[in-house]
This record gives sequence, structure tokens and C-alpha cells, in this order.
Amino acid sequence: MNGAPGPGVAAGAVRIFDTTLRDGEQAPGAGLTVAEKLEVARQLAKLKVDVIEAGFPAASEGDFEAVRQIAESTKGIGIAALARCKDGDPQRAIDAIKVSDRPHLHLFIATSDIHLTHKLRTTREAALAEAVKWVKYARERLGRDAEVEFSAEDASRTDHEYLLQVYEAVVGAGASTVNIPDTVGYAIPTEYAALTKRVVDLVGRDATVSVHCHNDLGLATANTLAAVQAGARQVEVTINGLGERAGNASLEEVVMALRTRPGQFESHDIRVQTEQLTAASRLVSYLTGFAVQPNKAIVGANAFAHESGIHQDGVLKNPLTYEIMTPQSVGLLGSSLTIGKLSGRRGLQAKLTQLGHDLTGEALDALYREAIALADIKKELTDADLLALVDKRAATGSAATIELVDWSVESSHGGGSSGRVEVRVNGKEQKAEATGNGPVDALYEAIDLAIEPTLGWRPNLAEYEIRAVSEGEDAQGQVSVKCRRSSDMDAEGKPLPETRIVSGQGLSTNIIDASLVAYITAANKLAAIESGAASAPTKGSREAMQ
Repeated sequence: MNGAPGPGVAAGAVRIFDTTLRDGEQAPGAGLTVAEKLEVARQLAKLKVDVIEAGFPAASEGDFEAVRQIAESTKGIGIAALARCKDGDPQRAIDAIKVSDRPHLHLFIATSDIHLTHKLRTTREAALAEAVKWVKYARERLGRDAEVEFSAEDASRTDHEYLLQVYEAVVGAGASTVNIPDTVGYAIPTEYAALTKRVVDLVGRDATVSVHCHNDLGLATANTLAAVQAGARQVEVTINGLGERAGNASLEEVVMALRTRPGQFESHDIRVQTEQLTAASRLVSYLTGFAVQPNKAIVGANAFAHESGIHQDGVLKNPLTYEIMTPQSVGLLGSSLTIGKLSGRRGLQAKLTQLGHDLTGEALDALYREAIALADIKKELTDADLLALVDKRAATGSAATIELVDWSVESSHGGGSSGRVEVRVNGKEQKAEATGNGPVDALYEAIDLAIEPTLGWRPNLAEYEIRAVSEGEDAQGQVSVKCRRSSDMDAEGKPLPETRIVSGQGLSTNIIDASLVAYITAANKLAAIESGAASAPTKGSREAMQ
């Protein structure tokens, strides 16, 4: 073999490859705008992951722009872009990452017979030829110092002898990393570790061996750790385990397992700043609308909570009785800042930093004024209150910005409701009135009537959820909605294939107000997709993902 160009992985180290912005974003409803992707990338840089897979540039103009901006603004971290072994994809991906000081091209093609026969409709020989062709192309375009990674999609269900033939060929063609995706979460730890060891024994001296595990059987973290014990030196993971179907291997679980049990992993070095894990988890959860379950390992609300009297007694005497890691090691302080009407700007800024948002200057001043105004209504502001205020002020990157100016509604017991709204679309004020079977329904219909003439579409409500986020007479109601564009529906009102669903959040002591904020937020995200400022899938962007 020719040997492996590229930076590689130092002896005794494990490279953390974060794919939250690519594979994580493939979770239905988890779409992010360009501005939101940049915000997550900044937090990942604070976390000090080794590689950020920023997206799939060939999927859409929005994804291309997100990858390009992250590559341009993020230094000292590998910036990866995904590309199929198909003409057009590698060229687009290279154009997006070439401004990075550490470009990382991630090529893939399916290798299992079920994918080759039913999806790609090609042969083993043809797939191997395409893999070698595009790895050679990438190495020639990017030079010897860049990272060129090759993934054999559905590797865990691929004939092993053929799979090893593919890996040997692509390393010979210039791949510096080879990835073993358990694309559908089919493997169990013993067999996945055995496969990893075979790959390491074959090409491990010439290339970094990487693993990418899905959680369909709940084994993604276990498979990843078993592969590290078998010699893998790169792990592909996501914040909160976000990803398609049941998700991906969780970054926080894998990293803390490596840190907590070094004797089981030959003391492999990782550079991740684990104190940033909680901030990263909360930021990704809020921006995507995917709540973290309370009993989630490492970052769940109950991960360091003790209710049982026996447990409380033990922890008070010595935390090691029931805690195998400290809350501080994952970014929890043990005590939290409380924000109320007497709080100052510095206190608010520190609390926002804990939540993953760095605000200064006029942005901080404006949010402070809104927080104090809300604190006059509520006795105490929760984390959800503050995150909702940040989200309301966050730019969507959309050229078609929708602002709610005013609203009113009339409703009676046993009768219908009528609503009136005034909105500003692209700076132009629009008014509309509508009726509905309730106040929220009437106001949503009025918003649709107000924005449709300008935008040419209206939001189509897919889900609506309401819950209380605090207790007492000043309790806040949180409304979560998921919407798609009406233009993404067919004549029968059914969603077209490959349509994007976005989420919106609203929080207020007035539940109608919360409902409107959530709906407007989702509408702005859809407008961002329409204008190309946010990533949106195209046919093929999800057809062969890992």
C-alpha cells in the first residue's frame, strides 16, 4: 500500500469526530438554519472535538453555505463534509471545505449486497471501482496534508472478505481514514469488535480506523467502546445521541466512558473539554426541539439527582457512593444561578453562558430588558424562560422575516372563535382576520392569510404540544409546534417525499402568546429554507446516508 497521507491520530489517542450537524440533523424535525449551525459549531469548538462534520454540501445551497462558513470561521479543528462517491458530490464538498485549515473530506458508498442490489442497483466490482476513483480524485485535489476518509455504508452487513478488499484498495488509493459504519444498528459488541480488529490488522498501520454506530438496538455506545478496545482510533458520535431513527452513538456517553474507565481503554488520550458537555447538550436540545430524557446518561436532568433516602445519606457522606463522576466534570456547578427582577447583567450573562449562549453588548442589554420585564410577571425565571427569550431574538438567516406586531381574539363557550393579527413580512405590514374552532386555531389561520400573499405558501401544522414548565399561579406554558410548508403538500394534503419539518418553541404566562411565538418561529425557519439560508434536503441527500 502507498501509506496514508493526512494528519492521522497520535499513538494512544482517540479522535472525536462529531457529526451532530450532519447525521444528527437528519433526525426528522431537527433541521437547523445556517445561523443555528454556526452557533452549534462554536459550542463544539469550545468542547474541543477533533473533527466537526458540518454537513452534506451537495444536499442543498443552505447546507453548502453552512459548511463553508463553519470551515472559514473555525480554526484548529478538522471540518468534514460528506460526499457520495458520485460525480458532483466530491467537487461540491471540496469547494465548501477548502477554506479550512484542516479540511476533511468524507466519501462513502454502500457495500452490503442488500444496498448494492436494491438501492444502488450495481455490482460489487463497480462499487469498488467508484470508491477507488473518488478517493484518488480527492487525494489529488486536496494534497497530502488533508484528511480523506472513506466509509463503506452498511459495513456491518457487508460480506467481510469483500469489505476488507474495499478497505485495502481505498487506502492504497490515498484514504487516510477508513470508517466502519453500523448503519442500521445491526451489530452487537462482540462481532463488531471482531470486525474492527480485522480492519485494524489489515490497514491500521497505514490509516486511522474509525467507527460509526447507530442505536437501533440500543447498542451504539457499547459497540463504539468495543471497537475502541479492538483498535479503532476515531469515533463518530453526536451530541445527545441525536440522529436518524433511534439515533447515533452519544458523544457524551462515549467520552465519559473513556475518561471514567481509562484502564479498560489503555488510557487513550482525548482532548475534549468535558466541562462543556452540559452546555452543548442543552444548546442542541433547544435548537432542534428534541428534549433530553430525564434519565439520559451524563446530561439528563436526573443524571446527578438523588431522591431515595438511602442514596441521599450515602452521597452526603461521600459522593463516590453513588456518583462515578462529578457533576462539575460534565459542566454542572452543583448550585445554579437564579435570575429574577433584581438580577444584574453580569449574573444574566453568566447564566446564559452556562446554557451555551455568549451574549455581549447591545444583544445582552436587549435580552436583559426583556428578562427583567418577564421577571416582573414571574417571580423567578427558569432555564426554559431564558432560552425562549434567546430563541425569540435569534436570527433565522431568512430573507423573508415574519414578525408578529399585534393580535386579538374573541371566543365564547360552545361557540367558535375569531382572531385578528397584524404581522410584518419583509418589513411590510399585513393584517388578516379568520375564524376557527378555538382561539389558537383562529389566530393560526389569520397568520396564514396574512403571510401567504407575500410568501406564496403557508405553514402546515404537523404537531402541537403544550406543557407547563413551572409551578404556581405564575406558571409558564411551553408550546412546541412542528410545521412544513403548504407547498410541500400534494393535492390530497399529504406530505411530498423528502420534505423538511421544522420546530418552533414558545414560552409565556399567556398560553395564546406562547402558541403564536412558537408558530411564528417555525414559519421563520421555513422561510429560511425557502430563501436557501437554511439547509433543506434534496432527492438523494438521505438515500444513502450512514
